[in-house]
Amino acid sequence: MPYAPADAHVRLDRHPTHTPAVVATTSGPTSDAARSHLHDLGFRSTGPNTMILARIDREEPYYANAAAGQLRRHGYTVEVTPELQEEIDTEWTWPDYPLPGCSREDIRKVSAAAQRLHDDIAAGRLLIHLHAHDGPATVAVATYTSGIRRSLHLHGENHLRQISNAYADEAEAVADFHRLHSAAVRPGPPPLTDVEKSVRKLLTSSVLTGASGQDEAPAEIVTKTPPVPTAGPGEHEEFLNIFLKSNTDWERYRTWSDETTIVNHESLALRAEFDHEARHRTDTAWTIAAYESPVGERLWYSTITATTPVAFVRAVMEGLTNAPWSTAEAPYGPLREAGWTEDDTSRTTWRAPDRSLAFEHNPHSVDDRWTAYGGADPNHPTWAIHLSATTAPDVLARLTTKLIDATALGRDRPHGRETPTPVTPLPHPAGRPRSVAHHR
Repeated sequence: MPYAPADAHVRLDRHPTHTPAVVATTSGPTSDAARSHLHDLGFRSTGPNTMILARIDREEPYYANAAAGQLRRHGYTVEVTPELQEEIDTEWTWPDYPLPGCSREDIRKVSAAAQRLHDDIAAGRLLIHLHAHDGPATVAVATYTSGIRRSLHLHGENHLRQISNAYADEAEAVADFHRLHSAAVRPGPPPLTDVEKSVRKLLTSSVLTGASGQDEAPAEIVTKTPPVPTAGPGEHEEFLNIFLKSNTDWERYRTWSDETTIVNHESLALRAEFDHEARHRTDTAWTIAAYESPVGERLWYSTITATTPVAFVRAVMEGLTNAPWSTAEAPYGPLREAGWTEDDTSRTTWRAPDRSLAFEHNPHSVDDRWTAYGGADPNHPTWAIHLSATTAPDVLARLTTKLIDATALGRDRPHGRETPTPVTPLPHPAGRPRSVAHHR
């Protein structure tokens, strides 16, 4: 991708009152793009020009240094203050770390996994049902609230929180938690730790205190929208395995790299590629395509980012039928009937009543003619599905139906959880010869 011009400036500094948190101040014509990169790197907005990196593992200087390197590689001008650079250059260790034998890198991996759990809980993606105290440790049972629901037993707090067990069924996870902890079980999540309170206070502060002790400009006031549904860790892999078990006319192929799996239909005219290493909301996890024949032209294709809910990935996969190669018809009727509102500028955007989801048509684009995304900001979506200009109408119809269902579930059910839908075998593409797939 082309690098951004170096007319965006990012200044990284220690937080004036909460060490080791880091403050990023952005300026310049392309500062919005810089802020998008910073968001992907863990920073959160606290004002029109300020963002804060606050973690539960006290590793902010390390991750700020990594962020500075990535921003520079994208062409941004990055200034790291001497005070922050001193923090970056200072090595420190956790006193009495409970996992003996861990190297500094091992400790960071454990802390990074705990940070992901913390972020999922704070964002409402991971719902804690019950907690208990198991000796000095806090334990809990929780479930991811979107896509293929996966329940977890969690052990520990802050930077030491880990997954101790995983379950495909929520009821089984809760029953097993009661069995293990009996009378110690308490409803809901455990009280926030002091570290969690400090981090959340930093990220929700409306005013940032400068080094002089004077209050700087008030932070940007953001209108809260309902949580955007997202896929939890491992849900796409789980969907892929279930899909292959339920659709025996599809076969898995491993490439030379373990990072990628390719699945082909036995007709050799339908194909999906899955990237196991995709993690961030801007990473492409799926590339799905339909071809005229095993050696024919590509009819249409779609790319899907890593945090897209599994229900929408399923909708695209189920739309892989022998649709004619033609420009897709506008699938706006169901959206209008469901109460979605239309913004008609250079492109047509339909937004859900709660503005958590959107569906967009760009008539001037070939590669991304159709886009479904989560969140209210099209420039910084939580996830996105891009579809080419020749995408089959049936695929668009299935996708918009799933979008409508997702917003209806969010209004009618606690926490917006989706009712699990069985993965049904996909129909064989009509008019294509049934051939046997060959292993390479």
